[in-house]
Amino acid sequence: MQALFIGQAYIDVTFLTDSFPTGDEKTIAKDYAISFGGNAVTAAFCCAKLGGKPDLLCSLADDWLARMFLDMASTYGISVHGRKVKESSLSFIMPKSGKRAIVRCRDNDFLHPFPPLTLTGMKALHLDGHMPDAALHYAATCKNLGVLTSLDGGAVRENTDELLEHIDIAVVSDRFCQQLGKTTGQTLEYLRSKNCPVGAVTLGEHGMVWYEAGGPDKLLPALNVPMQKVVDSNGAGDVFHGAYIASYLRWPERSWTKHFEFARGASTHAIQHLGNEASLPTLEDVDTASGDFPEKAA
Repeated sequence: MQALFIGQAYIDVTFLTDSFPTGDEKTIAKDYAISFGGNAVTAAFCCAKLGGKPDLLCSLADDWLARMFLDMASTYGISVHGRKVKESSLSFIMPKSGKRAIVRCRDNDFLHPFPPLTLTGMKALHLDGHMPDAALHYAATCKNLGVLTSLDGGAVRENTDELLEHIDIAVVSDRFCQQLGKTTGQTLEYLRSKNCPVGAVTLGEHGMVWYEAGGPDKLLPALNVPMQKVVDSNGAGDVFHGAYIASYLRWPERSWTKHFEFARGASTHAIQHLGNEASLPTLEDVDTASGDFPEKAA
């Protein structure tokens, strides 16, 4: 096992439409995509597309949607360690003008404990905070083993404060800051207080503010993608996480500035495509996106 990703699995149905029907109405979508979904799940698929060899611990039902999910994972060479639930989770996503509306149907009532996994040779762990008991167990174990631990802090969850004690790379969202009732700078101070060596707050089209190794806050600007090229921003953050893990696995000697710049190129590619699978970049796609668009002004 080279890297382990832990999170909630979805099947995503993404569709483009100018309006969403209400009441007794119908509308025709202009395009659609069906793919895997979930924060850590999409990050794992991105890591695999970029040459990593991830394992995935996620929710897994015994239904036709789960079998479709396993087929997708097999295509990318991802080993899935399923934790049993009654039914697969679904997301319905409507992107529009750089934003997205989402309706989720989620089953996270696990029927069994999380499985024990052998971590021999593992180099990185990535969590999205779902499956909190497994996340905390493997974060503490990996931290003790000297394995890099990474958290996608899309939201504050029930054991986030405890989990952060075991995290090396904490990349959180603006929503995370709002839930804490803190500014971006105050959130970075909070991450420092939890002894996270690298902490970051992602701000979407405004880039990312981050620190490393006790240094000052610094800005990684977003790349300036014209709005007419933005198709679907959903999952771009997950691609960002998967890409910096892939970069760390491929080039462990590089700085975190370089890993995050690589991830920025990956997410810039992602927003120009519909659905999670079409959004996954190759190494060449990352280079192209990074070279095609200038940085936004600070």
